[in-house]
Amino acid sequence: MSASIAAGRLSTRKWGILLVLCGAIFLEGIDVAMLNVALPSIRADLGLPTGELQWVMSAYVLGYGGFMILGGRAADLFGRRQMFVFWLTVFLLFSGLGGLATEGWMLILARFITGVAAAFMTPAGLSIITTSFAEGPERNKALLIYSGTAAGGFTVGLVTGGLLTAVDWRWVFFAPVVLASLILVAALAFVPKSARPDRTGKRVDAAGALTVTAALVLIVLGVERAAHAGIGASVGTLLAGLAFVAAFLVIERRSAEPLVRLGIFRNGALVRANLSAMLFAAGFFGFQFLVVLYLQELRGWSTLQTSFAMLVIGIDAILSPTLTPRLVNRFGNAKVIFGGLLLAVLSYGLFLPVGADWTYAMMFPSLLILGLAFSLAYGPLTIVATEGIAEEEQGLAGGLLYTAFQFGAALGLSAATAVSVAAADTQTPAALLDGYRAGLLVPFVAAVLAAAIGAFGQRSRRGGTPPTAQDAAAAEGVNAPASPISPASPASPASPASR
Repeated sequence: MSASIAAGRLSTRKWGILLVLCGAIFLEGIDVAMLNVALPSIRADLGLPTGELQWVMSAYVLGYGGFMILGGRAADLFGRRQMFVFWLTVFLLFSGLGGLATEGWMLILARFITGVAAAFMTPAGLSIITTSFAEGPERNKALLIYSGTAAGGFTVGLVTGGLLTAVDWRWVFFAPVVLASLILVAALAFVPKSARPDRTGKRVDAAGALTVTAALVLIVLGVERAAHAGIGASVGTLLAGLAFVAAFLVIERRSAEPLVRLGIFRNGALVRANLSAMLFAAGFFGFQFLVVLYLQELRGWSTLQTSFAMLVIGIDAILSPTLTPRLVNRFGNAKVIFGGLLLAVLSYGLFLPVGADWTYAMMFPSLLILGLAFSLAYGPLTIVATEGIAEEEQGLAGGLLYTAFQFGAALGLSAATAVSVAAADTQTPAALLDGYRAGLLVPFVAAVLAAAIGAFGQRSRRGGTPPTAQDAAAAEGVNAPASPISPASPASPASPASR
C-alpha cells in the first residue's frame, strides 16, 4: 500500500469522532422526517388549520436557521465540544416536551426551542469535523459520509415515523429522546476535550444575533401571511424584515467583533454554495410538505403508506457515500452540484401535472430523481462552503451554510403553503388539487433559480481550470499535493480577499 493511500485512511480515534457526529446529524434527519409524515395526524388530534400546521415545521427550521450563525460563532468562541454536548442535552429535553403538548402553540414553542438547540449543536458538530480532519481527501471523505448519514436519518425517519404515528404521533417526539441520550453518552466518551478558546478581547455580537434572527423570522412570517392576511400587512412584515437585514449589515460593518465577518462573502464559491443551498432546501421541503398532504388528505393514504411511498427519496443515503465521491473525483464539486440541481428541476417539473388519480408508478420518477438530486448536491455543497476557510472561522462557515439550508426550508414551506392555500378557495377535492398544483410551482421555481446559480458557477470555472487535485483524489483517499488557492474556493485563508 502506498504511503499516500495510507495517509488517506482514518484512524480509530477519528472514526469514533465521526461516529458520534454522524449520529447527531442522523438524529436531526430522523427527527424532521418523522414529523413530516406525522403532520396530518397531529392536525387531526390538535385541530390545527393548514396555516398553523406548517408552523409546526417552520418553527423548528426558523429556530434552527435564525440562531445558526450565532451557534457557529459560539462554537468558535466557547468551545466546540462544550457547545455540542450542552445543546444536545437541550435538544433531548425539548423533543420530549413536544410529545407532551396538548395545544398547537405548545407544540410550536417546543419545536422552536428544539430548533434553537439544533442551531447550536449542528455547526459545532460540523466544525469538529472540519477541524479534526485535514482539508482535502480526508475531510472530503468525512463530510461525504456525514452527509450520507444525514440522508440515512431522513430515510429511516420516513418509515419509522409512519410506524410510530400508526401507534401514536407523540412517539415521533419521544423516540429521538432515546437516540439523543445514546449519542450524548457516546459524545462524552469519544469527542476529545479541547482547551477553551482564548476569548481575550472577544465577545458575542448580541446585537447582530438579534437583528439577523428578527430579519429571518419576519421575512418568513411575511411570506406565510400572504395567504390569509391583507397585502398591506404582508408587505409591511416583509419590509420590516428587510429593515432588520439592513440593520444587521450596518452593525456587522461597525462591530470590532462581528457575528459575521463580512469579508468572508468575498469568497465566491462560498456565496454560490449558500445561495444554492437555500434555494435547494426551499424546494426540497416545500415539495415534501405538499406531497404528504396530497397523499394523506386528498388520496386518503395512511401514514405508513405515505412513508413507504416517500422512501425512494432516501436512495441518497446509499449514493452519497458511494456514487457522489466517484463523480466528484471525475468532474469536481461544482459540476456535480450543478447536475444535482438540474435533476431537482426535472423532479419537480414531472410532478407539476399531478392528478387526483395518479398511480404510484406515475409519482415514482419524480421521487427517485429527487433522491438522486439530493445525493449529488448536498455533500459537495457542504465541502465547497467550508473549503479554504481558516480554522478559527469553521464554525462561522458551518453556521452560514446551515442557516442557508434552514432559512430556505422555512421560506419554501411558507411560500408553498401560502400559494397552495390561496389557490384552494374551498376544501373540495378539486379545489385542494388545484391548490397543490399551484403550490408545487414554488419548489420548481426555487430549483430553476438554484440551477441558474450553479450555471454561473460553471461559467466562473471556464478558461481551462480543471478540478483541483484535492477534488480528483477525494473519492479514493489519495493525499494530493495542496494548492494555495482552490478553484472551488477562490480565496484562501491567507489571501486579501478572505479578510
